[in-house]
Amino acid sequence: MYRYLIALLIVSTFIRYESPVLAQPKGKVLVEAPPAAGGFSADRLARLEAGMADWVKQKWVNGSVVLIARHGKIVFYKANGYNDQARKVPLDKNGIFRVASQTKALTCVSVMMLWEEGKFSLDDPVSKFIPSFANAKVLATFNPKDTTYTTVPSKRPVTIRDLLTHTSGLGYPAIGTPAENAIYAKGNMTGGVGVKGQKLSDAMTRLGSLPLFFQPGEQWRYGLNMDVLGYLIELWSGMSLEDFFQKRICQPLGMKDTYFNLPAEKGPRLVNFFVGDSTGTIQKQASVFGGALDMNFPLQKTDYFSGGGGLSSTVYDYAIFLQMLLNGGEYNGVRLLARNTVRLMTMNQIGDLTPNIGDHARDNTFGFGFLVISENGSKFTPSQVGTYSWGGVFSTSYWVDPKEDMLVLIYRQMWGPYVSNTDKAFKPLVYQAIND
Repeated sequence: MYRYLIALLIVSTFIRYESPVLAQPKGKVLVEAPPAAGGFSADRLARLEAGMADWVKQKWVNGSVVLIARHGKIVFYKANGYNDQARKVPLDKNGIFRVASQTKALTCVSVMMLWEEGKFSLDDPVSKFIPSFANAKVLATFNPKDTTYTTVPSKRPVTIRDLLTHTSGLGYPAIGTPAENAIYAKGNMTGGVGVKGQKLSDAMTRLGSLPLFFQPGEQWRYGLNMDVLGYLIELWSGMSLEDFFQKRICQPLGMKDTYFNLPAEKGPRLVNFFVGDSTGTIQKQASVFGGALDMNFPLQKTDYFSGGGGLSSTVYDYAIFLQMLLNGGEYNGVRLLARNTVRLMTMNQIGDLTPNIGDHARDNTFGFGFLVISENGSKFTPSQVGTYSWGGVFSTSYWVDPKEDMLVLIYRQMWGPYVSNTDKAFKPLVYQAIND
């Protein structure tokens, strides 16, 4: 009996102290696997591969790279088309792409990492850290003939939460309304990519003195919010945004090909950029915006780090980052965020406001840096409610579907009238291949 009681005590102690540790789920680490391991049909995925080839034949794009992972299993990771059509150089799935506004997701993760460390409150006014944002003014009238304008006082300060949700009143240079474009041009504000001869601190301080374009919290409008947050990350962390990304996100997660300043030895992997026209002619471009932006900018040393754009990365690297989010903030034993922080980032944070960018965006909502599929918006897409996504101006895109435990990326480096055709064809080809 005595030995039985001792044995029972040992077992109960083990159950009490060891079982919770054993029961803790570990986040999935990406591994390449047969389609069936991720609940996909190989035959149906062949339709996607054929579709990618067809896009090139129809001259919609020069080429594309796609990665699909479900349950942590990479079931599709392929490139199709050309990186140099004239010389028939194939597009490499390991190519490095300019991901532009996909930078924003890393910025939001960085912000929330620092929030978890107690550096600020989400409802702190931006002026607490950048004094020029105090006593903000909102545009009332604008005269396009001489770019003069009048303002009214802001009803309340711009907050960190406003920046994370694009509800601050800030606009975007060159791609905004005529008033935004004119006022920002006069104030020497840029979109943040390929900037030379400016300091981020000076630009963001200058931005705070310019008018807002609506009352904070009353509209959703895509703007320079993430650039401001990038500067705030520098203030809160005491390091440059480039260093923060590398030391706190990329290196811990094993993202080996994600940079503001692409190392020269990786330059040959930088994917060419193309522009197509209505005739189907697709030509490589050395610059865009009338020559204002050299497309070799990733290889041109910069110290202006925009939280809204400027990173270059691979499909695989960014898939690691997305898997971290899908895992609830952890990847391969490294935790960047608590799972409830990820929940905050990927839920409706704008109430009844509606995003005004992209197809059917008005039927969806927005979190911290992500478009989020709503119940109403889900009727337009096979993506489940709660799917979150974004992309970049150079035709890179991603989404994460938590209910399907799936992440999907499609990268192209091209502008043209038919690029959007690939987006419309792509999503059905992904979801029709799920086979469980």
